[in-house]
Amino acid sequence: MKAADIRSTFLNFFASKGHQVVASSPVVPGDDPTLLFTNAGMNQFKDVFLGFDKRPYTRAATSQKCIRAGGKHNDLENVGYTARHHTFFEMLGNFSFGDYFKHDAIKYAWELLTEHFKLPPEKLWATVYAEDDEAYDIWHKVIGLPAERIVRIGDNKGGRYMSDNFWMMGDTGPCGPCSEIFYDHGPDVAGGPPGSPDEDGDRYIEIWNNVFMQFNRTEDGTMHRLPKPSVDTGMGLERLAAVLQHVHSNYQIDLFANLLAATRDAVATSGGDPKIDLQTPSLKVIADHIRACAFTVTDGVIPGNEGRGYVLRRIARRAIRHGYKLGARKPFFHTLVAPLAAEMGDAYPELRRDAVRVTEVLKVEEERFFQTIAHGMEILEAALAKGATVIDGETAFKLHDTFGFPLDLTADVCRERGVKVDDAGFQAAMNRQREQARASAKFKMAAGLSYSGDDTAFHGYEHLVCEHSKVTALYVDGTPVTKAEPGTDVVIVLDHTPFYAESGGQVGDVGELRNTRSRVVVEDTVKIQAAVHGHQGRIVEGTVELGDVFVARVDAVQRAKTMRNHSVTHLMHKALREVLGGHVQQKGSLVNAERTRFDFAHNAPVTDAEVAQIEALVNAEILANVATQARVMPIDEAQKSGAMMLFGEKYGDEVRVLDIGSSRELCGGTHVARTGDIGLFKIVAESGVAAGIRRVEAVTGDNALAYIGETEKHLGQVAALLKAAPAEVPGRVTAVMEQLRALEKEVAALKSRLASAQGDELLAQAVDVKGLKVLAARLEGADAKALRATMDQLKNKLKSAAIVLAAVDGSKVQLAAGVTADQTGKVKAGELVNFVAQQVGGKGGGKPDMAMAGGTDAAALPQALASVAGWVGERL
Repeated sequence: MKAADIRSTFLNFFASKGHQVVASSPVVPGDDPTLLFTNAGMNQFKDVFLGFDKRPYTRAATSQKCIRAGGKHNDLENVGYTARHHTFFEMLGNFSFGDYFKHDAIKYAWELLTEHFKLPPEKLWATVYAEDDEAYDIWHKVIGLPAERIVRIGDNKGGRYMSDNFWMMGDTGPCGPCSEIFYDHGPDVAGGPPGSPDEDGDRYIEIWNNVFMQFNRTEDGTMHRLPKPSVDTGMGLERLAAVLQHVHSNYQIDLFANLLAATRDAVATSGGDPKIDLQTPSLKVIADHIRACAFTVTDGVIPGNEGRGYVLRRIARRAIRHGYKLGARKPFFHTLVAPLAAEMGDAYPELRRDAVRVTEVLKVEEERFFQTIAHGMEILEAALAKGATVIDGETAFKLHDTFGFPLDLTADVCRERGVKVDDAGFQAAMNRQREQARASAKFKMAAGLSYSGDDTAFHGYEHLVCEHSKVTALYVDGTPVTKAEPGTDVVIVLDHTPFYAESGGQVGDVGELRNTRSRVVVEDTVKIQAAVHGHQGRIVEGTVELGDVFVARVDAVQRAKTMRNHSVTHLMHKALREVLGGHVQQKGSLVNAERTRFDFAHNAPVTDAEVAQIEALVNAEILANVATQARVMPIDEAQKSGAMMLFGEKYGDEVRVLDIGSSRELCGGTHVARTGDIGLFKIVAESGVAAGIRRVEAVTGDNALAYIGETEKHLGQVAALLKAAPAEVPGRVTAVMEQLRALEKEVAALKSRLASAQGDELLAQAVDVKGLKVLAARLEGADAKALRATMDQLKNKLKSAAIVLAAVDGSKVQLAAGVTADQTGKVKAGELVNFVAQQVGGKGGGKPDMAMAGGTDAAALPQALASVAGWVGERL
């Protein structure tokens, strides 16, 4: 049965059962900001399930186009490497809004699968939530499914109701048990039934999930029965098609056959191999990604650097890179829109309607990326050729920033070579660029403005509101103006303000300016001159003119959080000096509402014990709840009092001396009234940022409580997995790690013995090529270490030889080449292994006598090994 027939059969069946067939919603949710993309059939009915919306029908059925390539639901990195992962897929679903429930939902599913799709009943299994006796009895007593093919799944994800068979919309709200249906491909396919240790195999495949919305979960965790329970089901069209068409990969179904062929033709036209196997992973990546990209553009998204646009760009560039890997050297990806529209246009007419526009959008993106992909790949290949096991974050960031390589594209290339990417280093480089960009934006907007009026009177130490603040200067795009219209970004100078301007590491205040006809949202406050505050923001209501008077109001919540973090920085600085030594000096800081970040001079990492000591000292100061005191005095008097300058500001003749707990420092920032107002202090990160410079990051108050709560939750999840009390986790983890290391040693020893035994058998396969023994063979079950060990044995026994050994894991190929010392003048192991690797989709190199490489096309290995003797003969 073809995919189109499966789709129509499903919808027609449920229409016959009184369901309203509802068109697929767009992949871009129009009214749900919590979702990046539509990722399930129930998304468009979310408000119906929540009771916020009512439809003229109580039963519905859909074939919903879905995307999972960003946010929580992200399958991108698996696409092309597995049989069933997609960025775009179709979800067949039937829904009951307080109408029928478990009995009819299960009965409908069984009738459709066995009577209409003709699946053998003996091939079907079901799972139920362990406590859902009702669903179990329906399957066993009503449907007649044998007990041995009904699996109860309990709480297997670390908490109450945390189960593969219990669905929740969120921490609160509608939820309930679910019942999944599995198809058994038979004993010739590896894998065990659901709930077994081998459940991740391919023998038993989930094809349908029935979710029974039975409860409403409140914040205290109580499950309240819903007065009108509902049903939400989902069945992947591609998965069901694979079952009905008797194939084990979604990419072998009819829906992909023409698309894969068109993809191969497009790549070949652009310089690739016209005879490449249609199930080559890179072709599958491209065929999948054109679906996601085309539907996303059809629904109004264009490639960009943020949000959905950035996800679209990532998907498109990943596809283009795989085409480049196959030999494409000019744009090809956009040409696949036409064959896609031909394949799916009947079901989704919008594809045909917008095909020209979609093609042009993708063509522009593709042409842009092709301008830089070659240089980017050269840099990446050079980094990989050095033999590193990890690509550093700076290189990954350069590829992203200069050549448009999203991080997951770089990771995709590296994963093919068994190399990891320093994600933390990449994020550090990204954050550094963002901070520089923010600083640059503020400089362009506020610095250098021409201002000749009076200073701003700052009242923010005592008040968060000024009732009569007059506009003394107004700027748009850096130019002084007398009036600004709604929607305009502006910088406003007031004669009086409660807004603290960014200084000494503390970020500027946010809030609003309001009068009877106008409102300005203040997004930041910066200093135009030493005592002139610029309020940066946007006019959201009315107009603003010189001389207007506003009520200036600081966001009290953000200010309070920032003050807690600023005040604790003083206490932390003092504690750092006490614990680490008097050499500790401040080298940079950032204090905002989320956390405090403090850079300081120190030549070694801060140990866990030292962190605990620092936290104890600071929290003791907080518990003492001492009042904060601020005094203005001449700078020489302040220095004589022992006050430290924490933030490196340029101070005048008179300075503000701040006593917080036992700390005394010069500071112009805003602070808590008493140390106890900080609430709680917790260091969350410690790292090195430069030679001799360390960085600590810390949180306070409710942010600290949230951090500790999240940490405890994770500890509880780990403890549940280990079936141990939280206090027992370290010992239990140590025991598990020791057991794992012991097992790894046993596996390595077994592989070595197996490879050695195979090595002895391979000696007879060596052929004589102009007096040199040449051996090219595959070792079953070997890893890189076993390949090297076997290589050494074979070289010793063959005396004068050139050898290539290979091992295969799925589609990945590991290669080793060795040449005995007497022949390295004629034959180089590095050149030999690279010659073979290029034939299996990889690259490699090494020393003249020993070299390693990897590849991704296992199907090409036999021919590649067969070519070794000829290649060696040409060099003798």
